[in-house]
Amino acid sequence: MKKTKTIYWIPALLIIAGILIQIIPASGLDQRRTIGMDTKNSETAVFAGGCFWCVESAFEGIDGVLDVISGYTGGHADNPTYEQVTSGTTGHYETIKITFDPDIITYQELLKIFFQQIDPTDPDGSFVDRGSQYSSAILYQNDTQKKEALKTIEKINRSKLFDTPVATQVLKFKTFYDAEVYHQDYHKKNPIRYKFYRAGSGRDRFIEKKWKDKGHIFDTDMTHEVSLKERLTFIQYQVTQKNGTEPPFNNEYWDNKEQGIYVDIISNEPLFSSQDKFVSGTGWPSFTKPVNMQSIKEIEDKSLFMKRVEVRSKKANSHLGHVFDDGPKPTGLRYCINSASLRFIPKENLEKEGFKDLLPLFD
Repeated sequence: MKKTKTIYWIPALLIIAGILIQIIPASGLDQRRTIGMDTKNSETAVFAGGCFWCVESAFEGIDGVLDVISGYTGGHADNPTYEQVTSGTTGHYETIKITFDPDIITYQELLKIFFQQIDPTDPDGSFVDRGSQYSSAILYQNDTQKKEALKTIEKINRSKLFDTPVATQVLKFKTFYDAEVYHQDYHKKNPIRYKFYRAGSGRDRFIEKKWKDKGHIFDTDMTHEVSLKERLTFIQYQVTQKNGTEPPFNNEYWDNKEQGIYVDIISNEPLFSSQDKFVSGTGWPSFTKPVNMQSIKEIEDKSLFMKRVEVRSKKANSHLGHVFDDGPKPTGLRYCINSASLRFIPKENLEKEGFKDLLPLFD
């Protein structure tokens, strides 16, 4: 987002069209928008992620978000103007302030949304916009927000999603100054120019490439992960937490023919039944369907130069395996699952282990 918002990377025709459709009002440029919220339970979150038009639009309309305002914070100048901030001389960031209801959406969930709008490894700006005023930062307002921000950054770093560590700053919040009125809800006031700018900035291409279907990396609890290392075997940990794959024909359940159910090794969530298990010849346990589709989630997986569908357990977010469309009738599906992610409970032990309601599967 250059000072004049020049979109030089768009073909000339689109530039002309963008200019024609945008008329910035000459009056009211120095006005500031104020919040008139009448809510008994609200908190605020302040994030900097480059162009505030783009970050603001990502949060509007989300359940629990009461208001989103573009503005400036983090610097030394009082009541800065847009021109001053974009010059890079005020120390301020382009920022958004979110007013939210913590009973509906948590600060942690807001952090998750925020990071998936930015390149958190860029210390010198955001996409086409360069300079410290466009760098990413979390402006915390209390110790709880600070801890959540640092914990979220640690999760991203440990996920190895990026080759370099997160560069997003975690800073103590100072004063927030509302941006000029014409910047507020810019994506609504100037939708075509906004779309041109956003498409040309490289933000959407980055989000699609790096963040699509990667939201699960935020669901891992660090303390929980440490305890899992102590509780699981090496191969169980590598499979469920690191998306590993065990050797075929050399795992616990690939040729198990007993009647019973297979549960998540971590959460004890029922996943598959022996009634739906079949011999696939692959060397891994294979099933035509889960016990309950609500117990799993399926995610597009483009790793290893292939396009597959990963299967994860919903409660524990364990990596289970993949699903393919080369299975037998009636589903035509093959859920190829790692034994290391499962625990088998024989039919005769179901009632004792609290799964009496699944006994009808074997009638």
